[in-house]
Amino acid sequence: MYECPRAVPEDPQYEENLPHDPLYAGVGVHGSLAALCAPLRQEPERNTTMPSLSEIARDERTARMVLSMLVEPDDAVTGHLLATVGGVETLRLAESGSPVPGLGDVDARVWRGRFSTPGIDSLDERLLQARRSGLGVLIPGDDEWPGSLSDLGERAPYVLWTRGASSFLARPLANLVTVTGARTATSYGEHVAGTLASDLAAAERIVVAGGGYGIEGAAHRAALAFGGDTITVLANGVDRAYPAGHSELLGRVADVGLLVSEVAPGATPTRHRFLARARLMAALSAATVVVEAGARSGSMTVAHEAHELGRAVGAVPGPVTSATSAGPHRLLREGSAELVADASDVTSSVAGRQLVLGAPPRHLLVPSPRLGLDRSL
Repeated sequence: MYECPRAVPEDPQYEENLPHDPLYAGVGVHGSLAALCAPLRQEPERNTTMPSLSEIARDERTARMVLSMLVEPDDAVTGHLLATVGGVETLRLAESGSPVPGLGDVDARVWRGRFSTPGIDSLDERLLQARRSGLGVLIPGDDEWPGSLSDLGERAPYVLWTRGASSFLARPLANLVTVTGARTATSYGEHVAGTLASDLAAAERIVVAGGGYGIEGAAHRAALAFGGDTITVLANGVDRAYPAGHSELLGRVADVGLLVSEVAPGATPTRHRFLARARLMAALSAATVVVEAGARSGSMTVAHEAHELGRAVGAVPGPVTSATSAGPHRLLREGSAELVADASDVTSSVAGRQLVLGAPPRHLLVPSPRLGLDRSL
């Protein structure tokens, strides 16, 4: 038997509440199905056509917000197009059949496939929620956009989402120092990280870290305890506390410091996003200090990115028997880092390098091919 969904409620008391209208005359709970379905047939059809990406993002800021919601960070093709044609045109190319500069047909199809994500149907709603959230959105050209990110070239973030004092990002590059290290740090490592961060705060430097357990958490707590400034660079949305055990700490940073991320609100951390975040932690600061780290770890990736960018890199030595000091010892042995015993070593290293904002970093001096991108352009 055909049933008209939701037309006849299961509540037997509903019959008493039917509206007094000729349409419902003589219609009870078991009355005419045709009469009950008539209003449904008379409803106009809804327009279910989805707006295009170009219709959703008509300006550069919205276009970059959309890109951060749809495309993974540090994407070579997207970064090249953003630097070449801008965000609005990049989205138009993504949904059209037009040739993509620098890509053949096959690579263009692969790149366009990256926009086929589950969240594309709810872009309008996600953008509306983001605007209502009170979070900050920075794009190149804004007063608070960090000029140091230009050293990343086509690897610069599409956008920066902020929660807190975004003015910290406008400080001179020499005033920012990244402190990173092992999550499973020793008591020695956490003590050194805390002392280093508090001394840097006393020297009016902003302590940049990733908010993780171990070394980074110790650096944030020490900077906050001294009353200094600190920035947490996240691999997830700034509206999420990760790791969950640091929700209170990250909340304090948001209140008096700054949470910043290149991925959109609601995004969860992934291995790729952690690796991509390393270049931001390196580029935002004049120096990166590795307190404790394994020989192969995310902290070592930050140090490598900083070295490639021509930033100062410091390493804190530890016991030769400690696995958590293998990373710093390797950096010192290879000559890619200077020994750091206290904050004065960091400040003198930065001063000695005489950093010039916008000078070509190492990775731009030596051409390196990137997958799927025609480097002849």
